[in-house]
Amino acid sequence: MPKRKGYVRRRDIPPDLTALLNRGEMETATLTEQTAMNFAVLLGTLNGWSGNAAGLAQEATRQDFSGHGLVKRMELAGWMVGRHGAFDDMGALQQLIAHPSDTVRGFACFAIALHPELGFADKFMEMRPLAADRHFGVREWAWLALRPVVVTAPFEAIARLHRWVIEPDANLRRFAVEITRPRGVWAKHIAPLQAEPWYGLPLLEACCRDESRYVQDSVANWLNDAAKSRPEWVREVCRDWFRNYPDNSACCYIVRRAQRNLSGD
Repeated sequence: MPKRKGYVRRRDIPPDLTALLNRGEMETATLTEQTAMNFAVLLGTLNGWSGNAAGLAQEATRQDFSGHGLVKRMELAGWMVGRHGAFDDMGALQQLIAHPSDTVRGFACFAIALHPELGFADKFMEMRPLAADRHFGVREWAWLALRPVVVTAPFEAIARLHRWVIEPDANLRRFAVEITRPRGVWAKHIAPLQAEPWYGLPLLEACCRDESRYVQDSVANWLNDAAKSRPEWVREVCRDWFRNYPDNSACCYIVRRAQRNLSGD
């Protein structure tokens, strides 16, 4: 994580900071800072990359990134780095995953998710280091990029993520919960889990006493999503958890937060 206070208003971001971000020499400290970046400039800095850096830079100058929202801009950049090397050369992809710029690592998230040759399981495997990235923004791009893949096969994803929710790394546990949220943020809803959220219970129960607030909030938000379509089921889950773990502070926090939008709770 950047050891500095980030900017929350674009007009406050100093030009010299934007220049450093665009050259890939500094990590962003807020989402706002990333929205102020020039992706075409950043994509033109990968001179030592084993992919087709020159072709990438040339295509980037022709792309109107400014005409899209941030998620679409990240996706476009992911397609570009994929077509110019990351789809064909796993070494080139690994270089992006290890890049010092959090934004370039975000491009790698989308390159993995959009990779035409990677299978369902392989995409999770390649996304793993990014899901556990030190930077909060990369961790968000990891689940957002892979979310459309999960939407196509949510129950297969849940089965695959059973092992993630018992990982020692809280970032991986949180990823497993966040990517399967029935509604989610900036993401397409998962209709089968809105209708039958109990299929996600194995992931949630593994984390219902998690010591990490990062994970706790994700579990609570998952249940809050489910409560919009299945409020009685969420109430029942919360009653069971509270009855089983009445003295566990993490569980009590999750139960309270999960029901924050339920009337009468």
